[in-house]
Amino acid sequence: MSGPDDSTDGTDGTHGTHGTDSTGSTDSADGGTRPVLEKRPKNPDGLDQSASAASYTPVLTPPEGGEHRRRWSVRRWPSVVVGLLGLGAAGLLLYDVAAVRADRPAMRWRHVLGEQLDERPLDDLWTLIGAGAAALLGLWLLLLALTPGHRSTLAMDSGQEDVHAWLDAEAAALVLRDRAMEVPGVRSVRVRVRRARVDVRAVAHFRELDDVRADLDTVLGDGIAALGLSRAPGLRVRVDRPGKRG
Repeated sequence: MSGPDDSTDGTDGTHGTHGTDSTGSTDSADGGTRPVLEKRPKNPDGLDQSASAASYTPVLTPPEGGEHRRRWSVRRWPSVVVGLLGLGAAGLLLYDVAAVRADRPAMRWRHVLGEQLDERPLDDLWTLIGAGAAALLGLWLLLLALTPGHRSTLAMDSGQEDVHAWLDAEAAALVLRDRAMEVPGVRSVRVRVRRARVDVRAVAHFRELDDVRADLDTVLGDGIAALGLSRAPGLRVRVDRPGKRG
């Protein structure tokens, strides 16, 4: 019986004993040395990889997709604030005008405002600050009027022209998170759903990260298609190992 260091020479069929030095080479029967390719042992846990990530765009069925009509917000709070401010200013001015018409002295703020507007030049610091604040307020109101709002809602494909449906982004994220937790090896998942992209960050405590990410790509891609959105967002998946404690 040959020992653990015995090797077989395929040319003459004889057995010979070869020694191995510390540099990874073996001594052959003819006195020469032959290099030995040593394979580094794997991690006993199989968790050599620290992260795996991918980003792609799922394909809609049908490919052309549906109508992705945005939902417009009614802007209740901005409308209420602007309406109350305008009503208060108009009421105060009307009361002061009526008091003057009734032979009563005007309110002090009208005298102060008239004097300041008469004395201060246009390049005065406080005049510029007031004009800038009024311009910013006007731009904000214009932006609210021209943008639809409801950034946390996703348009759905209802299949009918006169029916429009929307899905809350948090609800979609919860559905996709439950699907991702069913993948073997996934320990925790954090999902963020936006109109253009779904960001998924998972932590896997066993299995190869590439295998876990591939399963997540498949499961989440099917989950996005099952949501019935009119325009499927892109998908970005990242899988990491749990952080070291202590």
